[in-house]
Amino acid sequence: MMIRVPGVPGKDLCDASLNITRRDVLRVGGSGVLGLSLGAMLQAQAAAGDLRSRGSGRGKARSIILCYLQGGPSHLDLWDPKTDVPDNVRSVFQPIDTVVPGVQVTELLPKLARVLDKTTLIRSMSYTPNGLFNHTAAIYQMMTGYTTDKVSPSGQLEPPSPKDFPNFGSNIIRLKPLSEPMLPFVMLPRPLQESNVVGKGGTAGFLGRAWDPYYLFPPGDDMDMQKMERVSVADLEMRADVYGGRMQRRARLRDIINRSMPEVDRAVRDYNLDEYYSQALNLIASGRARDAFALEQEPRDIRDRYGRNTFGQSCLLARRLVEAGTRVVEVIWPKVANSDNHSWDVHTGLSGRMKNQSAPMLDAGLSTLIADLDERGLLEETLVVAVGEFGRSPQRGVSTSGNGNSDDGRDHWPYCYTALLAGAGIRRGYVHGRSDQTASAPLEDPVHPGELLATIYESFGIAPDTIVYNHLNQPRELVKADAVSALFA
Repeated sequence: MMIRVPGVPGKDLCDASLNITRRDVLRVGGSGVLGLSLGAMLQAQAAAGDLRSRGSGRGKARSIILCYLQGGPSHLDLWDPKTDVPDNVRSVFQPIDTVVPGVQVTELLPKLARVLDKTTLIRSMSYTPNGLFNHTAAIYQMMTGYTTDKVSPSGQLEPPSPKDFPNFGSNIIRLKPLSEPMLPFVMLPRPLQESNVVGKGGTAGFLGRAWDPYYLFPPGDDMDMQKMERVSVADLEMRADVYGGRMQRRARLRDIINRSMPEVDRAVRDYNLDEYYSQALNLIASGRARDAFALEQEPRDIRDRYGRNTFGQSCLLARRLVEAGTRVVEVIWPKVANSDNHSWDVHTGLSGRMKNQSAPMLDAGLSTLIADLDERGLLEETLVVAVGEFGRSPQRGVSTSGNGNSDDGRDHWPYCYTALLAGAGIRRGYVHGRSDQTASAPLEDPVHPGELLATIYESFGIAPDTIVYNHLNQPRELVKADAVSALFA
């Protein structure tokens, strides 16, 4: 039997940031005896747990909920309305006042208007496309902080690759590992997707699969509003034929086998396999993660407030997960990016789709999430971010990305759009930046998606320029941007 000492190629074994891959764990850990993949995952995560960033940052965030509005919501028709503009620019929806003096949103967001004093609006999100005019490339930039080398004329990319830059959530759980038996990173209720490109920007990429999210994608198509009622977490449940005593006997059997293999013991002595498999066993046996998924335990009125639809119940589940200890939850808008109905990709049918489908779900789910976290005292340490990959064109009926657009539709627009942040030291009742008269470009304080990611990292006390090593063992910054200091209280 060949014994291989786990580690990162090209790294000194005395290096404090020595990493270990999932393949290394499976090669020497005897994980098949226990039958748990979680043990390997926990071990691999702990192997990087001593990584430290150089900056102190703001450091108030202990968890993050990203409401990712894939498809690109229209900022003019939601949270940056303009009035003294031509008819083909003005929203068909009327502006309304919010609890923040002088700040208006459209009539589509009456509930969010009542909690806007707990949030910051960034009305100056902006970047120059350079091949990022379509969804997949722009999603990849938003989720990783990097652009990809292979962008087709349409902006679509090849499928996810182990060479990809990691999703920011994977970086966070690697640098800020959990100290309790809980799922560190959960993505729900569907993958990131444009057409047949599924999951790009939603993996751990070159960090390795141990840092991937726990993907919670219930069965049912995107128009099935009851799919969250069918959440299945079978791999977090103890099989009916494996009761506690039998599980413990399996663990003891693994111990016996390990003791009979002193060469393996020596190879993995510094990796505390017993500790990591115990964590995996505790995660399953304790039921902590499984219980967090039990939406039926919530009072009926709370579930109603979030909205009895996929997005609303996903926001509620996100709150339950961070309450149970999950570090990163990404709620992906429950419709493929470039599609019809309640997708934000409103090339046609904007007025009906936004009024009757997407906006009511966003308004109820996001506003209740913010208020609920605040009422429970969780907003102090939970960062909430709502953002898409871009906004929509100021003029209706024009083509900016090669797509056809009706008079009741807007095309892709990365030059100016809006993001919402709340919690974890973010300023309350604040509007950062200002768009021009037609919301076509920032007039003040433009914020690049990379800067938004840098702000997220800094909210966790992670320096944005912290170095990670890619699949070729080359050093790379988490993101090549600085945090926006003005966003912090």
